[in-house]
Amino acid sequence: MLSSFIHAYLKIFFVLTPFFVTSTFVAMTSDYGEEKRKKTAIKITIAVLISSFIIYMFGQYIFALFGITLDAFRIGAGALLFLSALQLVEGSPTSRQKQPKTADEDQDIAVVPLAIPITVGPGVIGMLMVMAAELPSTSDRLLVSGALLCAVATVGGLLYVSGGIERLIGNKGLTILTKLTGLFVSAIAAQLIFTGLRNFLILPLN
Repeated sequence: MLSSFIHAYLKIFFVLTPFFVTSTFVAMTSDYGEEKRKKTAIKITIAVLISSFIIYMFGQYIFALFGITLDAFRIGAGALLFLSALQLVEGSPTSRQKQPKTADEDQDIAVVPLAIPITVGPGVIGMLMVMAAELPSTSDRLLVSGALLCAVATVGGLLYVSGGIERLIGNKGLTILTKLTGLFVSAIAAQLIFTGLRNFLILPLN
């Protein structure tokens, strides 16, 4: 059970692209004070946690509603994850340029775009829905729920101490970690796609 928990935790953690999210967060909050940055990190963590659990708990009903097969969604989610991984490896710019901030803009930044779609993007949504649909029992769902909670909390912790991380390893260090994350995410994406294609070739379509 411990190995299953660790496996689920690592998969979710890397799919959330923590180092890319951290580097984007650092760039977009560069003129924030330390207290304001930490408050924003907490808001992001809460928003990611709520949105992730909604997707994880109710995603299976979307399959039933639209008549989407699990393997079709595996392939689609894998393709989206692969595109996200490609952006991470290539270092494609996704953060917006700094603009004059209003008094409430930190709240807007926390939910949109930092929580959604930078952290919880299409690839993450697809991955969570596939994971939920694959689980055979309530105990497995609870185990993955705990892994999801810990993974999101870890990402939130990185954002909370992002100032110290930036001083410790610098922007170049964050860039390197982001590219390594992209490699892990691409492997997860390939596994999803290959599993979906294999099942399509073996099992007849309904």
